[in-house]
Amino acid sequence: MGTTLSPLIIAKGKSNISLLPKMANRHGLIAGATGTGKTVTLRVLAEQFSHIGVPVFMADVKGDLSGLPLPGGENSKVKERVQNLKLTDFSFEGYPVTFWDVFGEQGHPVRTTISEMGPLLLSRILNLNEIQSGVLNIVFKVADDNGLLLLDLKDLRAMAQFVGDQAEQFKTQYGNISAASIGAIQRSLLTLEEQGGDKFFGEPALNLQDFMQTDKAGKGMINVFTADKLMQSPRLYATFLLWMLSELFEQLPEVGDPQKPNLIFFFDEAHLLFVDVPKALEDKIEQVVRLIRSKGVGIYFITQNPLDLPETVLGQLSNRVQHALRAFTPKDQKSVKAAAETFRANPKLNVAKAITELEVGEALVSVLDEKGSPSIVERAFVYPPHSRLSPLTPEERTQWIRNSLLYGHYEKIVDRESAYEKLKAKTEQVKMEPLEEAAQKRRAAEPKSQTEQLLGAAVKSAAHAIGSQIGRQIIRGVLGSIFGGGRRR
Repeated sequence: MGTTLSPLIIAKGKSNISLLPKMANRHGLIAGATGTGKTVTLRVLAEQFSHIGVPVFMADVKGDLSGLPLPGGENSKVKERVQNLKLTDFSFEGYPVTFWDVFGEQGHPVRTTISEMGPLLLSRILNLNEIQSGVLNIVFKVADDNGLLLLDLKDLRAMAQFVGDQAEQFKTQYGNISAASIGAIQRSLLTLEEQGGDKFFGEPALNLQDFMQTDKAGKGMINVFTADKLMQSPRLYATFLLWMLSELFEQLPEVGDPQKPNLIFFFDEAHLLFVDVPKALEDKIEQVVRLIRSKGVGIYFITQNPLDLPETVLGQLSNRVQHALRAFTPKDQKSVKAAAETFRANPKLNVAKAITELEVGEALVSVLDEKGSPSIVERAFVYPPHSRLSPLTPEERTQWIRNSLLYGHYEKIVDRESAYEKLKAKTEQVKMEPLEEAAQKRRAAEPKSQTEQLLGAAVKSAAHAIGSQIGRQIIRGVLGSIFGGGRRR
């Protein structure tokens, strides 16, 4: 076991710079201007983690990470880096990779349910204001209080319409529900559907345990999430990754300080997470980042400038690789100086000056030592990747996906004998009954709660179809997703 936990060599300056596996869940940062080498650094770190059996999740926002399954050697610059760093025992190799794609085009489909996403993150996706978010919370609360899981957009639209139609009856227990807010929610749901939300919400929902696998050789699975198309809706992209983090936080047990992480989560284009984010949500993000470390999950943010991230989050990113920044304007120069000040000073290095002079693939690196203290920042070249830099051809990618152990599980929605199929069949037939007709049925039935009476037979049939008896009330976690990832499996 000692060999698997050897320090992970990530760069070479005057000597090798290594990341200690037991410090890798203390989070990290990869920063630098476009074209300075961030993506290659991301790849090298992912390879190193995989090599010691740590699964990895990464979003492929530019479509250039798909070559990870195959050995490298085709790129002349990589060979040149191997020679320049005098890496005599360097070899090219591929890594176990699972491809994922919200749209199901370049990987296994990725879905979640409306209930699992929760009202807080969904409000973020829908760009709702505070009042509209409050009404959406009421819609969820009515459903949650009665154990009703909202699986897809049709469920949420039907639920929102019902709550809006019965606003007077719900007002006393839940608060005011304005028709304007219900209308805004419905319009936003329609826009989301046009962006592909109908593919994103539904079942079979993603089981995050499928990320945390190793292959027969003990290498950690590298989960590559195809995001080039999703990036056209940056708010949806950022919130989706945030949902993943919140699910990991809620589902995984406490492990303290493990000898190596259970999972490394790379958050590319991390600045999108904090664009126009409400303060309440920013506080919750900071809380998840701070606490998820004890679940054995390391988060590595990738962004152009460290100042793109809030100070409360930036202060938790202990392992840092800073590529070059530009300093053409006074604002740029101020950013460079601020970035330099985030490192532990090196008396032999002018950090602010060095940031502007770094070559492609060169970086300022600082990692945690055995005692958990940041090392003195050093100027170094990032190690070359072992895998193929050039992307897979469409044929290669298709073959790789079909050879995956997961192939067929997430793809076969219609043929899957599951709650999702039953609910889909039900929701196509659901018609909200008039209140008078529902009242006649209620009188013939045994006594039920006031809210359950109001919901009517149609919504209750959907709840039955879900087949998940999770109690009378759904409990939600720190970011509004179902606490503990209440599942439908």
